[in-house]
Amino acid sequence: MSSSAAVPAASSAAVGILSSNAKTKTKKKHFVQQKVKVFRASDQLVSVFMWGVNHSINELNQVPVPVMLLPDDFKANSKIKVTNHLFNRENLPSHFKLKDYCPQVFRNLRERFGIDDQDYQVSLTRSSPYSESETHNGRFLLSYDKTLAVKEISSEDVANVHSILSDYHQVRKPFIIHIVKCHGGTLLPQFLGMYRLSVENEDSYMLVMRNMFSHRLTVHRKYDLKGSLVSREASDKEKIKELPTLKDMDFLNKSQKVYVDEEQKKTFMEKLKRDVEFLVQLKIMDYSLLLGIHDVSRAEQEEEEEMDEEDAETEGPGQYVAVGSYGTSPEGIAGYLNSHKPLGPGEFDPYIDVYAVKSSDGAPQKEVYFMGLIDILTQYDAKKKAAHAAKTVKHGAGAEISTVHPDQYGKRFLEFVTNVFA
Repeated sequence: MSSSAAVPAASSAAVGILSSNAKTKTKKKHFVQQKVKVFRASDQLVSVFMWGVNHSINELNQVPVPVMLLPDDFKANSKIKVTNHLFNRENLPSHFKLKDYCPQVFRNLRERFGIDDQDYQVSLTRSSPYSESETHNGRFLLSYDKTLAVKEISSEDVANVHSILSDYHQVRKPFIIHIVKCHGGTLLPQFLGMYRLSVENEDSYMLVMRNMFSHRLTVHRKYDLKGSLVSREASDKEKIKELPTLKDMDFLNKSQKVYVDEEQKKTFMEKLKRDVEFLVQLKIMDYSLLLGIHDVSRAEQEEEEEMDEEDAETEGPGQYVAVGSYGTSPEGIAGYLNSHKPLGPGEFDPYIDVYAVKSSDGAPQKEVYFMGLIDILTQYDAKKKAAHAAKTVKHGAGAEISTVHPDQYGKRFLEFVTNVFA
């Protein structure tokens, strides 16, 4: 895919463009006068990311959608090098580069997951994404409308995405009809785009996914569950956070359970078994079930308190303005939700909150659960085999350590998750 299209930005600037694809390394330089849209964030890297997504989608709009994806599409990339001569340096660096990985493949995946390119663009560029937390690699950001997540990953993770991307894409083929109906044929993370950003000769890699949690329902408790018990308890430092990430031992110690009806449990476990089979085949391990719990009663109480505080300033019922991965245009999420009845406490739209499940009528309290698989890029290689041997020596052969063979990991993981249900 060529990067010869004019580059959108927010005033006049001279821009040098380096164009290449998977097989060729041809240089094409264009010096063009542009009307530039300013992408402003507190972090220059985030500004570059916003600029890059905007440019990539605009460029992709000029490329016809292929009848079918070819093997070369899974190796392709689009590159651009930008030089701002003394322009807008408070927002964008003077020099930066962007690499958009497998643009045709990710466009196809976005379509399958029911996310329009324009809406994807709006969610990530209309306003700056904000930091949700830090990972061991770096940033974890949410789009301003909370529908998309942007995770900073390592170069090794990029290679792992490439190694599974074809299988990841193909695994959805049996579920296309179900995805079209409800976008919910899998619990795997929904990968939507992957980019390399080069600023001041330092490379950063960003993977865009659908946010597994809701854009409107607050998560009150959060668990990362691997089915392992060794060193699987949140630290004291983690537990004092406003929304700590709790682990397997915390789940057991709190006697936490997920209360859904039998049909919901059956549907969920069928998806999970199918996804775990897929991960085992690819020799992937160390993934987790991310579980977020929305407490409806607590949310209602918090909303009442907020309304009491705002009562002196505003009159009449509050109005929730929804924006999200369906965009802000009439055909986007706002128009979609406005054409349906308003969502009440604890209610969600399954076309948007695709990982959500309501608690059963007989549950002790009314809750909404968000459940999906995360961290699916770790393969059982020589490094992991060595870690397994070391942990086995330390904790004993029968210990429930997390670093085990993918077959064993998958079996133990499924057994543990089966038991999280009441």
